[in-house]
Amino acid sequence: MSVARVTEIISSSSKSFEDAVEAGVERASKTLKNVTSAWVQDMKCTVKDGKIDEYRVILKVTFVLKD
Repeated sequence: MSVARVTEIISSSSKSFEDAVEAGVERASKTLKNVTSAWVQDMKCTVKDGKIDEYRVILKVTFVLKD
């Protein structure tokens, strides 16, 4: 039987939401072992001078705990 844990992270990018997700998963995988999935809980962006300044995502990252 496997046991998994879910942790929440926030990631950002100046390029796109997709880039923010990829950066978040990549960074989480450096610290968390056995990452199996991630889902986007929320997406936001900041606006500066009428243009999107930064894309932000809140991710729920799932990883399996070792026995």
